[in-house]
Amino acid sequence: MTQWRPDPALIRRPAYLSLADQFARAIHDGRLENGERLPTHRALADELALSVQTVSRAYEELIRRDLVVGEIGRGSFVQTQRREPDPPYLPERPGEVIDLSILKPVCELMHLERLKQGLAWLAGELPASSALSFRPNMVFPRHRAVAVEWLRACGLEVSPQNVTLTNGATGGMTVALMSVAPPGSTVATEAIGHHTLVPLARYLGFNLEGLPIDDEGIVPEAFDAACRQSDIRAVFVQPSVINPTASLMGSVRRSQLAEVARRHDIAIIENDVLGPLVEDCAPPVAHFAPERTLYVTSFSKITVPGLRIGYLAVPDRYVTAVANRHLVTNWMATPMVAEIATKWVSDGTAMELVRWQREAVRRRLAIAAEALEGIAFRAHRDGLHIWLPLPDGRAEEGFVAQARLQSVAIAPGASFRIAEGPWQPAVRISLGSTTESELRTGLGVVTRLLLADPEHLLLAI
Repeated sequence: MTQWRPDPALIRRPAYLSLADQFARAIHDGRLENGERLPTHRALADELALSVQTVSRAYEELIRRDLVVGEIGRGSFVQTQRREPDPPYLPERPGEVIDLSILKPVCELMHLERLKQGLAWLAGELPASSALSFRPNMVFPRHRAVAVEWLRACGLEVSPQNVTLTNGATGGMTVALMSVAPPGSTVATEAIGHHTLVPLARYLGFNLEGLPIDDEGIVPEAFDAACRQSDIRAVFVQPSVINPTASLMGSVRRSQLAEVARRHDIAIIENDVLGPLVEDCAPPVAHFAPERTLYVTSFSKITVPGLRIGYLAVPDRYVTAVANRHLVTNWMATPMVAEIATKWVSDGTAMELVRWQREAVRRRLAIAAEALEGIAFRAHRDGLHIWLPLPDGRAEEGFVAQARLQSVAIAPGASFRIAEGPWQPAVRISLGSTTESELRTGLGVVTRLLLADPEHLLLAI
């Protein structure tokens, strides 16, 4: 039996969540090790002067967070060694497979040629600082000034000193989360959200709480209630179409979320990787709460996948924390990629590629609407994917497997599931990951599977 015990003086209402948080911090800090047996519900209840029901709910919460496993007849045990989650996309693309599982922009030969031209320009114009310096402040002042122009096109006004260049959005997200969510704390997000958040929460030691969503995203009342009941330190939002359900949050909703965060003094991390691609979009959440929002955007999903560079814009209160955490995890963004991004923003190439992408994805959505005629799905005209709820009787895993047997790869909706509770099976289908011809063929397979009688897949063994 472990020697560590929760401190009853630190228990706050609701008691079960407060108790679960104490256990979570002890696990993350190493005071409770993998495999250690926890006290029985009755013993801990008596020790802390709590009801058995409260302790049971706390243990259930720890099981939900994948920190504890309950074994019938044996008890509850700490579980810190977990299986790595599978990505929603194919790690590699085998021949003959139409890959609609990975989210990427539409690409043609033109994109390769543009990047080649950028690299040829760089060969003749590479500054010595980008090639030879180890000091970020010697490399990036000029790039930060240009970043401000791009962020203005995203609807955000910031100062250059508040911008960090990152190696894409994932690096920006990670640094932002490290800066506002210490181990043991809780981060709220959409119930159906970013697929990397679940493993990232495990690696960084924070807890995730999925919040109810509607057609615009997080419901403000649910966000406010969660802040009152849990020790939430930050909220991670994807308000502009890149979220799995392809929802677009309106201006009023963004303002409401900002006000809830302000009321409870909670940081906001806003993932806006599509930036100016989404036409007629409301201002970023950061516009409504500039004093607490860490805003992430990048270029790889709206220009060329190889332009793996992004911007993380933060308020003054987080500048030092972000700089320190970026330094120890990345040191600095790749200067030579930053040079191309800065040139493309300055000469208009980046925005030209965004406009091209916008027209391309709109054509792809028209193809999807034609192929899926009569079938309900969610999408936005400037988004890179569709969200397809499966009808009753369709098992998500089986549907994905049936499509794969017919050489079509799609992403299971459960890969994006953050919150427990009732679940509507669904799949995410990328619109830009292949040619228009293959997209039609792949969507045709999906349509035929949806219209056929549901049947479990039999495997030969």
